[in-house]
Amino acid sequence: MSFIPSLIIAGTSSGVGKTTITSAILYGLKKRGWKIQSFKVGPDYIDPSYHTHITDIQSRNLDYWLMGKKGITRTFYQYAKNADMVVIEGVMGLFDGISGANNLASTAQIAEILDIPVVLIIDASKAARSIAAVAYGFLNFDKKIRIVGVIINKVASDKHEKIIQEAFEDKIKVPILGFIKRGNEQKNLKERHLGLVPTKELDEIKKKEFVQSIKSIAGELDLNRIEDMMFDKKNRKYKKIERFKVKINNVNYNAVVTKIAVALDASFNFYYPDNLDILRRYGAEIEFFSPLYDSKLPDNCSGLLIGGGFPEILAEELEKNHQMIKMLKDKASDGIPIYAECGGLMYLTKSITENFNSMDANKGVKKRKMVGLVDADTVMTNKLTLNYTLADAVSQNSIAGKINSVHGHEFHYSKIENIPRDAKFNYIMKRGVGITGNHDGFLIHNTLASYMHVHFFNQKIPKRIIKNCLTYDKK
Repeated sequence: MSFIPSLIIAGTSSGVGKTTITSAILYGLKKRGWKIQSFKVGPDYIDPSYHTHITDIQSRNLDYWLMGKKGITRTFYQYAKNADMVVIEGVMGLFDGISGANNLASTAQIAEILDIPVVLIIDASKAARSIAAVAYGFLNFDKKIRIVGVIINKVASDKHEKIIQEAFEDKIKVPILGFIKRGNEQKNLKERHLGLVPTKELDEIKKKEFVQSIKSIAGELDLNRIEDMMFDKKNRKYKKIERFKVKINNVNYNAVVTKIAVALDASFNFYYPDNLDILRRYGAEIEFFSPLYDSKLPDNCSGLLIGGGFPEILAEELEKNHQMIKMLKDKASDGIPIYAECGGLMYLTKSITENFNSMDANKGVKKRKMVGLVDADTVMTNKLTLNYTLADAVSQNSIAGKINSVHGHEFHYSKIENIPRDAKFNYIMKRGVGITGNHDGFLIHNTLASYMHVHFFNQKIPKRIIKNCLTYDKK
């Protein structure tokens, strides 16, 4: 495998400005004429949308829990080989993952597997000289992880910057690659209860404001030095690359054998691009539709995917689309395969009740009618459910089939109530909460609706989806 100039942008914790600064780096490098492939560590649907908006190249996810070492290396090399360079945004703090005992499912693990150097972002908003101590701790915590530079975010003033520079002298052996003044780092990046607002919901004015903001930040970074670090072969150990070398072939898509309609709009846009690509590889034609605005499903579709997103935000609009709701119920009763995750599950229940503190207090509690395929109700809460999940798929006849140890993740502020005693579930939870704490994945007709998101690198699931679509075609 030839040398690929690469860099990981990591943080000391969540909320230090990784997405903003990564976007600024992508912007600055693209303006220099580079073709950049970006990646995001972890099970994140939103941050990659900002990368993609800047680079015009689809950002991809790298997640050890969901994909394993083989999935990470294959995905990385498949998409990196066509780019001039790679920038990877980390998740949470550099060493944060599943365990306190090791780097499992952390940004540091990705850095070690792919043998890529790290630039560390540190939030300076509540410290000065102590920032050097933080940097020293990260540099020495795990010597296998090569931190080659630091970016200081949320700097209050020139005096604040000078104190930090003095603290770094003679103590910290890596350069400071930029001081980002306080206020710039979060400008025009609006947040919600699950993180940033997806770019799918931003109008053109907001997108332009975001670009202007990161353009300003890019001007505060030492892009010359960042570029040099990416091309410096001294920062890489080729033995590591050879150890995890994988054969990369051109993707060979099968002839189209079926059509799958995929919900895509401001309410439903949480999809791993790889998942849709894998379905295409197995012969699926993908056609998008909007539960918000379309009055009917695409013609001649033999399966439906309804991904995650924010159906609670536009629940009123979803409720008003009676034609789409009726068509979905009719198609489900007819046995069309439906695979729904999280937001898709919520939409398929009888109702969504707006009842959490980020809603406008003057609106009161609103209960919006949804599809009603799942005989239960969704209620928004103030409690975040955030886990990597592990479950056994136990129903041989479900759209997913019978699979041991399905790896996934869950991330939501809702719960399902009024569940019938005779409800059927596809997953027995071994890790995570699911719908009931023990089970996830409602089974109704030929529909599987779960809180759990999965990556289709576990190819048994997409193969089963295609098989179910082909069976439906023959009806």
